[in-house]
Amino acid sequence: MKVVILAGGFGTRLSEETDSRPKPMVEIGGKPMLWHIMKIYSHYGFNDFIILLGYKGYFIKEYFANYFIHQSDVTIDLATNKTEIHNNNSEKWKVTLLDTGLNTMTGGRILRAKKFIGNNTFMLTYGDGVSDVNIEELLIFHKKHGKTATITAVQPEGKYGIINMSKNNQVKLFVEKPKGDDSWINGGFMVCEPIILKYIKNQDDTNFEQETLINLSKDNGLMAYKHDGFWKCMDTLRDKNQLNQLWEEGKAKWKIW
Repeated sequence: MKVVILAGGFGTRLSEETDSRPKPMVEIGGKPMLWHIMKIYSHYGFNDFIILLGYKGYFIKEYFANYFIHQSDVTIDLATNKTEIHNNNSEKWKVTLLDTGLNTMTGGRILRAKKFIGNNTFMLTYGDGVSDVNIEELLIFHKKHGKTATITAVQPEGKYGIINMSKNNQVKLFVEKPKGDDSWINGGFMVCEPIILKYIKNQDDTNFEQETLINLSKDNGLMAYKHDGFWKCMDTLRDKNQLNQLWEEGKAKWKIW
């Protein structure tokens, strides 16, 4: 089964990093965020990836074009231009890199991968979020309900602490940055049937989240797999620093491999 990863956005809220490289190439623990996401899927045996490029997509192309060399020890004979590979540690991944346009909306990017997806069920996620979601259980859930698509529903951590006070202003409960107030959001890590591509009507101008998924839900074709474990999106510099701190402290819960 193919894993489609949206990696073409501008990442404007992380401009400190994305002025020079695409958001999925921002490093966590010395490796691009994209690599972490692919390792999650690879852990469950999914090694065939389609990466949808846009903004500064050539960075991602160059990364994978040279990945084999970067993951190996090499001897290079400069006189003959002969390269000898030693101790290859590269992943067993097949990676298709598609230029889906600079300003294309998310739905349009996915539609451009149609001929590579074929008439097959496929995984779909974003290039800026990591989680310890069980991909195998997600797929079982999707197959069991038989609908067109499944999103992984998560509760993001709150931005502020919560105070519960009595009438005389005595603090009865203080919770520092709890998960969202019983609200669930789409955390990516989706499973889709190929018929979902028919919901992408306006080619490059279709917003997958605001149009495709909304219309699919109206047709009762969308289900949610609730995940109450770890999930974190790298949306801002603060998020990036938090993820790096978790990695450095050995608390990266998404590192399941």
